[in-house]
Amino acid sequence: MAKTEILEGVLSGNERGYAFLILGDGKEDYFIPHHDLKDAMHGDRVLAQTTDGSGERTTARVLKVLERGIKELVGTYFTCKSGGFVVPDQRKYYSDVFIPFGKGLRAKSGDKVVCKILSYPKRKSPEGIITEIVGRQFDKKTEIKCILRSHNLIEKFPKEVIEESRKFDGELSKKDFIGREDFRSQTTVTIDGEDARDFDDAISIQKLKNGNYLLGVHIADVSHYVKAGGEIDKQAFERATSVYFPEQVIPMLPERLCNDLCSLKEGVDRLTLSCVMQVNKKGQVCDYKITPSVIKSSARLTYTTVQKIIDGDKKLIKKYESLIKNIYLMNELADILIEKRDEEGSVDLDVKESAISVGKNGEIIVQPAPRDKAHRIIEEFMILANVTVAEYMFYLEKPFVYRVHESPAPDRLENFYTFLKGLGVNFKRKKDEVFPKDFQTILKNAEDTPAYTLINRVMLRSMQKAKYSPVDVGHFGLSKEHYCHFTSPIRRYPDLVIHRIIKDFLRGEQNLEEKYGEFVFLASNQSSEKEKNAIDAERAVDDYYKLLYISGYVGEEFDGIISGVTGFGIFVELSSGVEGLVKIETIKGKRYTYDQNNYLLSNGKTTFRLGQKVRIKVAGVNYGDRRAEFVLL
Repeated sequence: MAKTEILEGVLSGNERGYAFLILGDGKEDYFIPHHDLKDAMHGDRVLAQTTDGSGERTTARVLKVLERGIKELVGTYFTCKSGGFVVPDQRKYYSDVFIPFGKGLRAKSGDKVVCKILSYPKRKSPEGIITEIVGRQFDKKTEIKCILRSHNLIEKFPKEVIEESRKFDGELSKKDFIGREDFRSQTTVTIDGEDARDFDDAISIQKLKNGNYLLGVHIADVSHYVKAGGEIDKQAFERATSVYFPEQVIPMLPERLCNDLCSLKEGVDRLTLSCVMQVNKKGQVCDYKITPSVIKSSARLTYTTVQKIIDGDKKLIKKYESLIKNIYLMNELADILIEKRDEEGSVDLDVKESAISVGKNGEIIVQPAPRDKAHRIIEEFMILANVTVAEYMFYLEKPFVYRVHESPAPDRLENFYTFLKGLGVNFKRKKDEVFPKDFQTILKNAEDTPAYTLINRVMLRSMQKAKYSPVDVGHFGLSKEHYCHFTSPIRRYPDLVIHRIIKDFLRGEQNLEEKYGEFVFLASNQSSEKEKNAIDAERAVDDYYKLLYISGYVGEEFDGIISGVTGFGIFVELSSGVEGLVKIETIKGKRYTYDQNNYLLSNGKTTFRLGQKVRIKVAGVNYGDRRAEFVLL
């Protein structure tokens, strides 16, 4: 019998009743079947013991619940003879919550509610009390509000934060410019989406006599306003990131700052922290300076406008005649930087994202998110500034917050290689180590295959998640030894922290270790956790909007690609990014068998595998399961 091991981790549940024990730090996850969970639930921290298991899955069983992870949840209330029960919106929480008589707040069947869990009776459902009735099931505003509540996202700022934000004077004085380099005479532009309201980065560029490019990346100096320990700072630390939805933004900073004083508006003096880099024709930064500064944005450009100018739109070229030279230089330099990153082995994933918008009449529009040259220009310039700042602080050996991305965990890497074999993709693998260049080569070899988009997505899942850390271990995906987030302090707390550190160092402060040594650990952990929560919330809201969108196409036919294969059916993704389930019982033919090693369903005669093109009809929308349902044609 294999030797058992005692483990401590957090449970990640599944709506089908089983769970995975997540150990973190790149360690392998353990499968726990339902009968070995005892009364442990999704989100609980538990003590577990490894078991022999069967097949290739590493399994375990729960010994003891150390700490309950979810004490409050959002769901739909239903009445029953003995009281009522709440079906959680979070499907990973696989048990309903029983609500005894007198603790239901007069909720009716079909109400969306907030439920506080009071106890965990043995071999019974958890018991709770309803603390809030949010609204009626299937109402759009109610459903969105429930997603926000289930992710603990707070829309309104506390009174003391708003009051502190009102104290700032909107006018800058000469005193504010002391110790800053003045770039107001230079041509600087912001390039953002049409609906952007806060502008935290601006670009300046010129060609030097030696043939090099002088690129200025000017970032809003939020730290000038948000002082450490203030009410705004406490709330910014708590939120750690802005969260973006199709019709709403939950900002990290109050509106007075993010949409006004800190936003690099056209024609207005604004305080910034600038990274000015001299870049040669090979894309190498041969000289740079990082300095507090002041700018006046010459123009507020959009990605659409810049792309049309690059494509030769004569009307826009005439309209922005004074900026054309700068835009062409940006395009030129971006080409050099893209080629350099490609040579270094940067893994440029082409994961198709959906752009969701709402029309004037309330109609939902879902289409592939644009990733044109205009977007790439800003992406390349921001990456270059982030790398330059990270290298600068790394060699100074000062406390800092880095953006790190570790190499893929061995078990996930093995699963990815198995997936590639199942698709018949040729690749070379090294015995003990993987490099970004290896992943890049796999993508290039698969570029013209139907499964290219899917390979990108599975590759992303096989990688570790990027996170914030005071310990610099490099960035695998970008193939960079040093990397940080410097360019978005309006919407990301780590950027704000490192701005403070940089400015303190430039001022000659000596106590940086004492001042920030412990705080960079706290900020890194908090920001990583809050970022993950924000991504989950954004994904949940996007998925809901996609359901509303596809509900208008019931009965219509689409081409799609198989994006998931399970024992209960296949998932098909449409070009818009909408994904739906084809249940196994609706697929014609003899009984199908699921091959989990090769990600396929087969009955000997017909086979369905990942990446395969299929045609489907939209059968309906299951709002309870938050899932579109398709049938194969």
